[in-house]
Amino acid sequence: MNDTISKIENTESQPQKTIEISGSKAVLEALLQENVHTVFGYPGGAIMPIYDALYDYSEKLKHILVRHEQGAIHAAQGFARTSGRTGVVFATSGPGATNLVTGLADAMIDSNPIVCITGQVFASLLGTDAFQETDVINITTPVTKWNYQVTDATEIPEAMAKAFHIASTGRPGPVLIDITKNAQMQLFEYEGYKKCNHIRSYRPEPEIRNEYIEQAAEVINHAKKPFVIFGQGVILGKAEKEFRAFIERVNLPAAATVMGLSALETSHPLHVGMLGMHGNYAPNVMTNECDVLIAVGMRFDDRVTGRLDKYAKQAKVIHLDIDPAEIDKNVKTTVPVWGNCKKTLPLLTALLKDNDHSAWLAEFRELEKEEIKEVIQQELNPTTDALTMGEVIRVLNEWTHGDAIIATDVGQHQMVASRYAKFNQSKSWVTSGGLGTMGFGLPAAIGAWYGAPEKTVVTIIGDGGFQMTLQELGTIMQFGAKVKIIILNNEFLGMVRQWQQLFNEKRYSFVNITSPDFVAVAKAYGIDGQRISKRPDLKKALGAMLNHDSAYLLEVLVGKENNVFPMVTQGSSVSEIRLK
Repeated sequence: MNDTISKIENTESQPQKTIEISGSKAVLEALLQENVHTVFGYPGGAIMPIYDALYDYSEKLKHILVRHEQGAIHAAQGFARTSGRTGVVFATSGPGATNLVTGLADAMIDSNPIVCITGQVFASLLGTDAFQETDVINITTPVTKWNYQVTDATEIPEAMAKAFHIASTGRPGPVLIDITKNAQMQLFEYEGYKKCNHIRSYRPEPEIRNEYIEQAAEVINHAKKPFVIFGQGVILGKAEKEFRAFIERVNLPAAATVMGLSALETSHPLHVGMLGMHGNYAPNVMTNECDVLIAVGMRFDDRVTGRLDKYAKQAKVIHLDIDPAEIDKNVKTTVPVWGNCKKTLPLLTALLKDNDHSAWLAEFRELEKEEIKEVIQQELNPTTDALTMGEVIRVLNEWTHGDAIIATDVGQHQMVASRYAKFNQSKSWVTSGGLGTMGFGLPAAIGAWYGAPEKTVVTIIGDGGFQMTLQELGTIMQFGAKVKIIILNNEFLGMVRQWQQLFNEKRYSFVNITSPDFVAVAKAYGIDGQRISKRPDLKKALGAMLNHDSAYLLEVLVGKENNVFPMVTQGSSVSEIRLK
């Protein structure tokens, strides 16, 4: 019967076939029609009818049984980030649904397209404090782009179609559909699935205004020191080629936000580094030196701007963004350019006049030399006995040549990886940006591998974050995701310790963390690995990890009190960035 359902034509010209199916099967049919092949989830009582129906769909839908619902949604995020498609999650009611909240918040702020399907108690029990009942709609409203509760099976096809449309269009984000158990079990006359491409009250992309394009071009054409900062919007808009053509047209220096990394290959001659609290020296300083600041697909997060009252006050600001709410939210814009940058960038590029900003670009390179001398050389080629996180990334680059997908957890290792990892291709960087979620790295890497199984996926994690979701090693054991795990172990909650050292007189309050034998833990899950602490062992160990034919865990003991620099300290402007 499943094949019959899948073949129903959803066109206006042909009469619809009608067949009686359950709400649960309607959910699974919607996934197939939306070209979903992988689902991350965890069963439970309130979603059991959907899992029962899934039994008959196992050849068409791959279900990855995680070990915790938070692992499911972070895996779906990783999948979305590397595949460019919508991630899908199943969870039950009550604690199953509430365990998704951190991932929903993470996906919301980082604009990850996710559709979560949660089971709910019978509609007749809603509001009675029934077993494992929570008001998931009100709980998740602040952290979803849209959510909806289904109490009748006839609503399922339309609700699912809206969910995928809203999650994946405009500025992407997470959507949650909560389906009561009676609706999952209910039989109804199914007339096929119609994809949604329009909702009257929803405008995913604002109208492009040509007068703003012309004004922006005029400002850029008269600029002496233009500077481009780009975020994940370039990747989400699939505008990498358009962005490259834009900056190359008149030699515009360009720097990435943490989320924008990999949108432009690291080796590009106009790529001048990363912005932000632990970003590169030159782009942070030059933000307050440029005369025109061109922001593309980024939201002026506080980690990028530092003190707003001292941020780029000398510059005219052009802001290209698909979300009008981001315009003027943090930084006052001279010219707003609304719309998907895949569409707006070519219009803007066509109006640019020949210009050469090579002298201005050279100023970035001079400051870069200062950072190399004061920070980078010591981090990548240290003379100390202890290994540094940076040299681990350097040797990893030598093996991968910038072709691997790098996923990280959150902390010092994340900042070091973002500073030193090399990227040749877009969608190669998976990290938790806006929410900064410890525990993100391992499950996100699992999802990233399912999103791009032909790629080498390496996750870089600290000893603290790893212990938040290390149970997902069980997911790797059962389903065989070929994830390479590097734990950079400094026996501290390193980023908090760095702040306590610099700003709290080394009053190390509860940042010392004791860890198990990570290699032994991995082996208990059937995953090979090793632990190293000596420099001569590093290259060989990384090679062994990358050449291993399945998942592998490499624990690297690094210096306990190494800090990440440069650093824009709290309350400082970006031009006051510290090299040491």
